[in-house]
Amino acid sequence: MTQLSIADLRAEAEVMTTAIAAGEPLDALSQALIELAVAVSVTSLDRQAIAAAVAAAFDAGASTAQVQEIVALVSGLGVHSLMVSACMVLDAAQQRGLADADQPLDAERQRLWAQHVGSDPFWTSFSEELPGFLETMLRLSPDIFAGFFAYAAIPWRSGTVRAKTKELAAMACDATPTHRFYPGFRVHLKNAIKLGVGRAPILQALEIAASAPPHSGTR
Repeated sequence: MTQLSIADLRAEAEVMTTAIAAGEPLDALSQALIELAVAVSVTSLDRQAIAAAVAAAFDAGASTAQVQEIVALVSGLGVHSLMVSACMVLDAAQQRGLADADQPLDAERQRLWAQHVGSDPFWTSFSEELPGFLETMLRLSPDIFAGFFAYAAIPWRSGTVRAKTKELAAMACDATPTHRFYPGFRVHLKNAIKLGVGRAPILQALEIAASAPPHSGTR
């Protein structure tokens, strides 16, 4: 398995944004919220950086609701544990006769799939980066599947922060030196491009990610 560096992620972003306009740089509020996202990410959790980022966000005009929306957004990084392990768990279980990955979904699982995934283009794009994850998670645990969608929807349902900023914040968290989660990075980068985010703010968000504090432990 080859290692994935910050330079690799930046190179990917540069290739994917070659054909789009530079656009305006991040405004002060968006920059502060992305800095907050990176600082409060579970892969950083640096108290000093969080305090500075919260202060910068409020100084830039953020509301309490916006700050909490960003915190809720990046707290969802924990689901990457599910994303990486789900297919591995199901494969191992099937090898031991503990699960049947070829069995048709039962009525309840079909209902949950139609309710949460269906033909939604977002989840279609998501599945291109993480093939099989959603169905595998559903097979392993309908409760976790439903909980995944319920929690992930919170920062998007509240909507106090622009979608463009949230996609950049999520992308930055996935690109931090202590995370480098390539599938999520690509999902959020593609979403940002679809929303019309320019090349300049995308690369600026990656610079914020690259300067994330190291995770040295949290008391």
